[in-house]
Amino acid sequence: MKKIPIIAFTLLLTTFLLNGCKAQSTDSENVYPPKREFRAVWIATVDNIDWPSSKNLVPDEQRNEFSALLDFHKKVGMNAVFVQVRAAGDAFYAKSAEPWSEWLTGQQGRRPDPMWDPMEFMIRESHKRGLEFHAWLNLNRLVHKSARSVSSENISKIHPEWIISYDGYKLFDFGLPEVRQFITDITVNVAKNYDVDGIHFDDYFYPYAVAGQSIEDEATYRKYGKGFATKADWRRNNVDLLVKQIHDGLMATNPRIKFGISPCGVWRNKGTDPEGSKTYGALASYDDLFADSRKWVREGWVDYIAPQVYFSSRFGKVPYKNLVDWWTENCYGRHFYVGLGAYRVGGKEKDGQWANPTEMPNQVRYSRENEAEGTIFFSSRSLKNNNLGFVDSLRNDLFRYPALVPTMAWKDAIPPLSPKSLKATLLNNGLELFWEKPDPATDGETATYYVIYRFEPTDKPTAHDPRKILGMAYEGERFVDMTVQSGKKYVYYITAVDRLHNEGRPIGPLKVEVLDQKLQRF
Repeated sequence: MKKIPIIAFTLLLTTFLLNGCKAQSTDSENVYPPKREFRAVWIATVDNIDWPSSKNLVPDEQRNEFSALLDFHKKVGMNAVFVQVRAAGDAFYAKSAEPWSEWLTGQQGRRPDPMWDPMEFMIRESHKRGLEFHAWLNLNRLVHKSARSVSSENISKIHPEWIISYDGYKLFDFGLPEVRQFITDITVNVAKNYDVDGIHFDDYFYPYAVAGQSIEDEATYRKYGKGFATKADWRRNNVDLLVKQIHDGLMATNPRIKFGISPCGVWRNKGTDPEGSKTYGALASYDDLFADSRKWVREGWVDYIAPQVYFSSRFGKVPYKNLVDWWTENCYGRHFYVGLGAYRVGGKEKDGQWANPTEMPNQVRYSRENEAEGTIFFSSRSLKNNNLGFVDSLRNDLFRYPALVPTMAWKDAIPPLSPKSLKATLLNNGLELFWEKPDPATDGETATYYVIYRFEPTDKPTAHDPRKILGMAYEGERFVDMTVQSGKKYVYYITAVDRLHNEGRPIGPLKVEVLDQKLQRF
């Protein structure tokens, strides 16, 4: 490819502003689209909901499908994916004590052929696209009622004394210390062996009530329940012990890995507890699933909470806004991501509000107004379907401009240093920017990726405005601006961003005019 001679500049740091708020970024004169916002999607593997599309695909087909999913979600505007890597006593990754998943290979315990490690591939492909990868583990299931095979390596076969049978499922008995240790071990194993950005659990703790079914844990309660007023208190304590134990294990292994949970949307109803949400007779995490989700954020055991607010704004028992308001006030300084039920948009729902094409876009807007740090959509397949044009609203409006993942100051508050030695050259297909990595910051980190800003000569440079983000460089110290036009002037700045998305001061300005076959400084 033909190159025009390089122009290098001695560049000065400026008063380029780097702060970003939760929702809308501002300076003293302007309001911009959000500069920082968590935008994520759940990719469910159980029963082949989202990926792979069939349990009978060969590895090449599985890889192609997953790469296409990532490309789709990146174009929509996402910056993170939650991939279910443990669906029911199984694994979608090689370095596991549990058997391979039936929904990956067609039979639980059967190795992929040819052999590969799906999670290593998924992490690598996600990071290439600038997507955080969160390993989503279901922590209560050993056997799913839709499973067609159960391996002899399934823990329900090895330790039947750990198991509760309930409504066709085999579930862990959380009252047993050895069960809590096993779950902690498989979770910490993922953190030790894979370059994940986060560990994630869903809403399945003790099971959702089913008529005619009972949780058979009386013997465990008699052995371990002394000192508790009720069995419900004991069950909640079992879950608390597990959540804290996993938090402690992850902190000891890699304190920068994010840990979060997506519980049932309602903690408690106000009619049951005056500190509960303005919701009315709804199923509650605390009372019905024995999961004290508010306590986890209050104690700092999780880095974020992502309650499943799968309700419309006009649903009487659980109005969407009431629940978002409550969680905003009860996240105790941790991140609050709103879990959104994209699967309900345009579906056959009793609540007719889901037929309104403005419902889901307005839910995203309300989460921003309430300064939630972002949203997670369930699930990937629902976004692919683009019911009522919802995904078009994301791509063309709500997520039109890129957003950096919000920082977590309690995990890392030290930004990287500035990139060095910024240069530019003209190619046949655009203007190439290239630079050198920054020196290590005081915490030893350099850059994980870079943000490239472009301004008009008359603009006031600011990092608040994501509309000025030309792109991001995730692999190496190079970026090609393929939109330059001859006869126009451009001003570039580049910042370094570390693994937890702290953004450093820029190198810049680089001021160039594009002329026929050459660049000129101005």
